[in-house]
Amino acid sequence: MRKSLVLIAILLATLCAFAEGTRTWQQTSFQDFEKGTAQGMAIRSNGALELAPSFKPVSTTPSTYIWSLASDAQGDVYAAAGSPARVYRITPDGQTSIIFEPKELQVQSLAVDSNGAIYAATSPDGKIYKIEHRAANEPSRSRKVGAPANAIPALNERPSDNVLGPDANGEPRVDPNWTSTVFFEPHTKYIWDIVLSNDDKLYVATGDHGEIFRVNRNGQGGLFFKSDEAHIRTLALDPQGNLIAGSDGSGLIYRISPAGEAFVLYSAPKKEITALAVDNAGNIYAAGVGEKRVGGGVPAPMTGSALGAAAGASVPQTMASAMALPSAPGIGGSEVYQIAPDGSPKRLWVSSDDIVYALALDGHGHLLAGTGNKAKIFSIANDEEFTDLLKASATQVTAFAKAPNGGLYVSTSNLGKLFLMGASPDAEGSYESDVFDAHIFSRWGRAEVRGQGNFELWARSGNVDNPDRNWSAWSQVDLTKHTPLAVPAARFIQWKAVLRPGLHPANMDNVLINYLPKNVAPKVDDVTVQVGWRFQGTPRTMAENTSNPLVVSQPVQGPPPGIRDRGSIAVHWSAHDENNDQLVYSIYYRGEGEQNWKLLKNDLRDSFYTFDSGLLPDGAYLIKIVASDAPSHSPEEALSDEKQSARFEVDTTPPQVLDLNAASDSDALHITFRALDGFSDIRRAEYSIDAGEWQYVEPVGQLSDYRLENYDFSVPMPGNHSGALQNAKLPVQQKSGRGDAGAAYGSDSQSSPGEHLIVVRVYDKFDNVGVAKTVIHAAAGR
Repeated sequence: MRKSLVLIAILLATLCAFAEGTRTWQQTSFQDFEKGTAQGMAIRSNGALELAPSFKPVSTTPSTYIWSLASDAQGDVYAAAGSPARVYRITPDGQTSIIFEPKELQVQSLAVDSNGAIYAATSPDGKIYKIEHRAANEPSRSRKVGAPANAIPALNERPSDNVLGPDANGEPRVDPNWTSTVFFEPHTKYIWDIVLSNDDKLYVATGDHGEIFRVNRNGQGGLFFKSDEAHIRTLALDPQGNLIAGSDGSGLIYRISPAGEAFVLYSAPKKEITALAVDNAGNIYAAGVGEKRVGGGVPAPMTGSALGAAAGASVPQTMASAMALPSAPGIGGSEVYQIAPDGSPKRLWVSSDDIVYALALDGHGHLLAGTGNKAKIFSIANDEEFTDLLKASATQVTAFAKAPNGGLYVSTSNLGKLFLMGASPDAEGSYESDVFDAHIFSRWGRAEVRGQGNFELWARSGNVDNPDRNWSAWSQVDLTKHTPLAVPAARFIQWKAVLRPGLHPANMDNVLINYLPKNVAPKVDDVTVQVGWRFQGTPRTMAENTSNPLVVSQPVQGPPPGIRDRGSIAVHWSAHDENNDQLVYSIYYRGEGEQNWKLLKNDLRDSFYTFDSGLLPDGAYLIKIVASDAPSHSPEEALSDEKQSARFEVDTTPPQVLDLNAASDSDALHITFRALDGFSDIRRAEYSIDAGEWQYVEPVGQLSDYRLENYDFSVPMPGNHSGALQNAKLPVQQKSGRGDAGAAYGSDSQSSPGEHLIVVRVYDKFDNVGVAKTVIHAAAGR
């Protein structure tokens, strides 16, 4: 049994030694990979890199915000924009033109009916406009950019506007082939969303009174549903033709039948429902943001935005966030919920940082979430599994619309851009890891990669934290050979993965790089010695616990509390090692004036030690601490450092009281003695007569500053009443430093015959005490 324990201990020691020599940098989790930079690469929540769908920029508009997208059967997409407020028509090849410019501040939402007519909702004090393409035989009209939407265009005013390309300044042109008319006015502050049913009935979601209007094809409409919420923020239709509505205030999700009968499907934990999507099976997906106030209530007023300043009313938190309002409160992340066809809800995804602005289903039926304020697109699956799919070059992803060949158009805000997300993976994706700091100049060993499909690994190194500042060039790693990375030894390293399509989908889920830091000697920072102290819970002499060879003592971080102990000396020190090696310490001592250091204790793992002060004869000493990283290195590689303490003194021998003499002199006692210490100065002296209180007495000359002091003083003779000796704070008549008699202290005591005990004690500066006594017989009648 004992042999087995010894073998296990040796094995553990061998593993520890290996771990301290060669070290590893490993990235294998989502949290690891999200620190890097992905181009055409998606990061799964279970910690894997894979190719992302193709993602190409289509158009960059002059507007700051794009709030909504709608596409037609020809693949053209229409963008509802703000700042400035416009509707852009963008063709698949990126040709962008302006087809509508209202006087309101924002075009908030769009819908396209079965005949190709476009409905645009504006805010604040908004209206619904119907935008139609001019018939082929209708005269061409144009309007200057910035002219009111209801201005009557002049015939053939600007023939060049028929060209869809940008003008000389690169700005989109106004397309004269489109006309607009006011279709419906709900007479409310905001229009947040519109949606068309299969029979082209238009549903209009509004605020500040949480109303939904329904409008038929000829523009006639009225109130369809009124909630007790401040805003109806978003709308969708389920396969049965029911209207799904999400509110801002209490985060309610309604299902409203075509007859107007409403039922709350879910009260979300968040206050605002920002987006809805419904799949073919009838599952409802909803995004919620913002923290609910106690008792619910409407959101606090938001001022400073184009909407809030113009209308003087509250706007939802997501709008304030997208507009970068300084007064917008923290939204507190987002959650995405699924409501099954049977009405049961569950949470699919949660983020403490990302704010969901839009939801959509891609061509494969996967749920996508467009977020801010990092402009990321997430693909969300069941059981809170997700993929960080794409990142746009903007601040918020705000809308989706169907694109040709199973793709999706994606719009952003800050800046107002349009992208095309393909239905298949990109032809190539790359991922650059974050920069790893080894803190020490290191040699880089073999890379270990777990993955499949067509992928490559590259690496580079450098000695500054910015790879753009003269690092080595990228070097491809040959994963078929067990050889070190072909990069220079340096402090920093970075790896890059390149994935391409192949017979099997390419992915990587683990990258580990071995490295060996150059050993650097440890550093002893300071050494402190405290005479007359010991560390609480530690004996004066510390012994190793060898009862179980498998128990490895862990170093204690910092010394335990100290307590006074005149017989102990406490030593503590601090040290560090840039390699984070395990350290072992040795303590040496040397007397003042001596040449050789003597070992006091070795093989210490803690940074403190207590020992018996009696081990050191009286004198002055130095302590030296030697720190070694030998536990983490082979003997030839181990390094050490040392540091000495300040000079300290040890004095455990009490002073001597010499030549104590007491004599009766008239009505007084005359006492003399000498105090001598072999090392330190005499600190003070006291006397007691007949077991009375101790009385301080000064030496001859009054200054107590040497190892030898003389004492010569007189006190009144104690009285004797009824046989009892009394001595209470007797006044002293003391010799001056010149040997002259001092002033005598008066006494009313009568001299009495008897025997008196005089006890004297003296202290050195280390509080060692020496005691002596003498007995005097006072004569009667004196």
